[in-house]
Amino acid sequence: MTKHKISLNVTLDPEKMPEHIDWTATGSPQETPTPAKAFLLSIWDPAEKTALSIDLWTKRMMVDEMNDFFFQSMMTMANTYGRATKNEDLSEELKAFAREFKKKADQKIIDEQNK
Repeated sequence: MTKHKISLNVTLDPEKMPEHIDWTATGSPQETPTPAKAFLLSIWDPAEKTALSIDLWTKRMMVDEMNDFFFQSMMTMANTYGRATKNEDLSEELKAFAREFKKKADQKIIDEQNK
């Protein structure tokens, strides 16, 4: 059995807000830590039957980037759900929701810029 490790490093400012995030993974061709502006981590606890989550983003994460990040994360979740459950109908509903979310999020930025 092969075992790998994923490490996340978070640097906090004096107010304990994330200032810098980077990550590494064993088995990756990338030898140096890779910077990131945000991450969403969800872990299923089978004993409690609940999801445990850590969601962090840096002060430099812009709203348009967060919109893209959530859109892409929702699309990934929809694909994963489809592969895991073989329920393509619900997978497609999640994707449709993600596309509508992205459309509305982008429109909100445009509306705010035009104020």
